[in-house]
Amino acid sequence: MLSEVFERLERLDYLIRIKSTGTPNQLAERLNMSERTLYGFLNEMRELGAPIKYSRAKQTYYYCTNGRFQLRFYENQKSQLP
Repeated sequence: MLSEVFERLERLDYLIRIKSTGTPNQLAERLNMSERTLYGFLNEMRELGAPIKYSRAKQTYYYCTNGRFQLRFYENQKSQLP
């Protein structure tokens, strides 16, 4: 059961990162869950720091900053090259 949750989170994170989620209804279908469950996942991710927004124009969820979700959201750091 827990592995299924992690797999869904990984898939959701991937689709958000590539800005290819579709509408909430489409995304819920892709992840084989209800829209209500999807909103629960998104809210939990936000509470753990993921800066998730939705673009109505592009019909996709996206992160406001570059990064990925790994039980917490970690922002990518630019390398400090001399």
